[in-house]
Amino acid sequence: MVATACASLIVALPSPAPGQDSAGDPDFAVQGEYLGEIDGKPYGAHLVAEGDGKFAIRFYPGGLPGEGWRKTTPSRDGQGTRAGETVAFTAGDWEARLDSEHRLVVRPQGKEEDAGVLSRVERKSPTLGHRPPEDAVVLFDGKDLDQWKDGARITEDGLLREGAVSKPLFQAFHLHVEFRTPFRPKARGQERGNSGFYAQGRYEVQILDSFGLAGLHNECGGIYTVAEPAVNMCFPPLSWQTYDIDFTPAQFGADGKKTANARLTVRHNGVLIHEDVEADHATTAAPLGEGPEPGPVYFQDHGNPVRFRNIWIVPKD
Repeated sequence: MVATACASLIVALPSPAPGQDSAGDPDFAVQGEYLGEIDGKPYGAHLVAEGDGKFAIRFYPGGLPGEGWRKTTPSRDGQGTRAGETVAFTAGDWEARLDSEHRLVVRPQGKEEDAGVLSRVERKSPTLGHRPPEDAVVLFDGKDLDQWKDGARITEDGLLREGAVSKPLFQAFHLHVEFRTPFRPKARGQERGNSGFYAQGRYEVQILDSFGLAGLHNECGGIYTVAEPAVNMCFPPLSWQTYDIDFTPAQFGADGKKTANARLTVRHNGVLIHEDVEADHATTAAPLGEGPEPGPVYFQDHGNPVRFRNIWIVPKD
């Protein structure tokens, strides 16, 4: 992804939106997704809190990821620091301000006329809350841990914690899971809300707070060490997100040798990010190596408070 030249952005801090101050950090009310037009063309933007009043900003020509912007189109990136009631950014030759109504007003640096306005939006996955079909195995509905091995934990408000291994074992399947990454603005890289879904306990689809990042194989939506997502569909931290995954296991001959690789199709927040991608090896940290035997659903414990809910799976013949 190509970065552009930098200039100055001025962003005035808004009051927290209703229900969005739960992280106990004033920066949480500013970070998020913005959508509108600049110079008559659709644009999206991500404001990413990085701790102590510091922010990253990324503008997306065409709209937000998955809704207009594509990974092949360069974004316009910058950094910002809080100064009293404002945050000053550098991002190309634009200036901007964020008003009390959560509108990001953009103008060319040094100009008096506005080039456009982006408003804060909160997207939700179209598959959020989907009910399991009749032939599904309900792994978790917030009531108990009957489908999980010893060591699985449930929160007081009925969410599954990271570090859980299912009792049932599966071959081919369709899986639905909803997950939430924590708000950890001072963390970086693999410490920023890290977990992972392992198909059969072997092949990892990464779970990580990758909001506003490039979209690599080791970021949210990546098939770890295998393939990066077609687009980074990670929502802001503390948003509920969805994976809808179709998995075909690796095939083995009578001699135990592999004859076909495992394959995954992944939709992240309703957007297709992997289509029938081959996974030619198990993830290094996987609890199981490749083999013909069925395997469990596994959610990695990487020491970060990632939460899960509404987990169900439909086995395939």
